[in-house]
Amino acid sequence: MTTSVTRVRDARAAAARWVAREAASAANFAGAFLTGSAAWADPGAVLPPTSDVDVAVVVTDPVAPPKLGKIPWEGVLVEVTYVSWDVLASPRDVLASCHLAGAFRTDTVISDPTGRLARLQAAVAAGFAERRWVRLRCEDAERRITGGLAALDSRAPFHDQVTAWLFPAGITTHVLLTAGLRNPTVRLRYPAVRELLRAYDRMDVYEELLGLLGCAQLTRERVTAHLAAMTRAFDAAAAAARTPFPFSADVAEAARPVAVDGSADLVARGLHREAVFWIAATYARCLKILAADAPGETGHLAGFADLAADLGAGSPDVLRRRAREVTAYLPRLRAVAEEIIAANPGIRDGSAPGR
Repeated sequence: MTTSVTRVRDARAAAARWVAREAASAANFAGAFLTGSAAWADPGAVLPPTSDVDVAVVVTDPVAPPKLGKIPWEGVLVEVTYVSWDVLASPRDVLASCHLAGAFRTDTVISDPTGRLARLQAAVAAGFAERRWVRLRCEDAERRITGGLAALDSRAPFHDQVTAWLFPAGITTHVLLTAGLRNPTVRLRYPAVRELLRAYDRMDVYEELLGLLGCAQLTRERVTAHLAAMTRAFDAAAAAARTPFPFSADVAEAARPVAVDGSADLVARGLHREAVFWIAATYARCLKILAADAPGETGHLAGFADLAADLGAGSPDVLRRRAREVTAYLPRLRAVAEEIIAANPGIRDGSAPGR
């Protein structure tokens, strides 16, 4: 039996064909570009079966429509998000955004009926590696940490409280990845920052980041058990899901190769601690779906409680303490980011981009 191999360039081309066929005829369509790992990957590399291709469809609406989600297309899983032109107002706005700038560091535009995206991409690419923009993007990531932690609400369902702590704690990786001119990826943020910090001989900092997440001491066996429990919750939530959530596309049968198989792949490669972030994030999302659409199905709560306890986040009081630990770590995180910026040969001083 032979297994088909998809190259990144072919996956990008498939995504462009989806845009041309399914999106370009809409009255509010203004263009499309690649984002996420597809925007950073070597075009000749093999696209892992646990990866999708992220596409941002630009619309003229002041407020973008909800995320369309993951779409199987020509053997590729295309994830479609809508972005308003208002978010892409100027090169300066994009250059200062830790999540937007990376999509334009190279030519990732796949549809551009007005030419605006091409002009934006050229300006952002010219300024992407300039020191002041790198620092502004690091500050943007840090604001996302503090803003996220400020949303921690002890009155919310426990799975929502865990989410409100988990994601800001995980954005600590984005501060450093941004400083290193690396992709601030979502699911694979911990393997990515591990690679970065190894390159800068700062694995001590990596262990600190895992400590903030609470998984530094977790064994492969324990993570495997949590993955199995999350998988059962995932299958139940994917089958029950009716209520739309911003993350609904990540808890659906089409997303199983990414959410479940992708985590299993990390564990199999010895990166079990790195798998914990997405296991926990997905598990919390599954519980939110089940609470809305299958409230009687409570059998998955105990497994999530075990995972939260293993992360040292087993109660609302402890979560608030863990959030304070993340906040207290920010000065050190900022200092390490400055070390990386100073040592990074790709970062330079430069002039202001066009408006």
